[in-house]
Amino acid sequence: MSEHESSEVRRLDARSLRGLAHPLRMRLLKALRQAGPATASQLAERFGESSGATSYHLRQLAEHGFVEDAPEFGKGRERWWRAVHRGVSFDDALMYDADPEVRGAAHLFMHEVANVHTQELATWIATRDGWSPEWQRSSDLSDWTLDLTPRLARELVQKMHELVESYRESAEGDPAAEQVRIHSHVMPVSTD
Repeated sequence: MSEHESSEVRRLDARSLRGLAHPLRMRLLKALRQAGPATASQLAERFGESSGATSYHLRQLAEHGFVEDAPEFGKGRERWWRAVHRGVSFDDALMYDADPEVRGAAHLFMHEVANVHTQELATWIATRDGWSPEWQRSSDLSDWTLDLTPRLARELVQKMHELVESYRESAEGDPAAEQVRIHSHVMPVSTD
């Protein structure tokens, strides 16, 4: 982690959620978190967007405190950007906010997170043959069905988060380490 990267997770409030809840903004922020600093032009090329659109959305992300300038990467006039936080925390209360605009942003945010998870899984399945057999054997696509109360479900989520966090710095500096995405979904399902 560089001196400019924060280990902080930003808790979304109504204002910051409205600033983030846009599909392109969420993709831009994810790219900066995973691949590091980049310019609007580089991100535009990566996502098939105009550099004007990526510049606008990067400025919106900066206005809401999600990204900042990374001037040490710049040569000439191009503006480099970096993510400020390593992640965000979503408060479910935003889904029930009195303001319909906030509720709409919350729904958009949740749907975009689900889309990203689906895209990442599809990409893994499509590209897994390009990874070493060791990495192929180390991946996991599991699911379980349990009978839980809301209290037990919250306890399970908390324990899973604590377990994942305990691995955050385990392989730091190891040349064999790769970024690994971990998805967690805990939700009730209808038995009808």
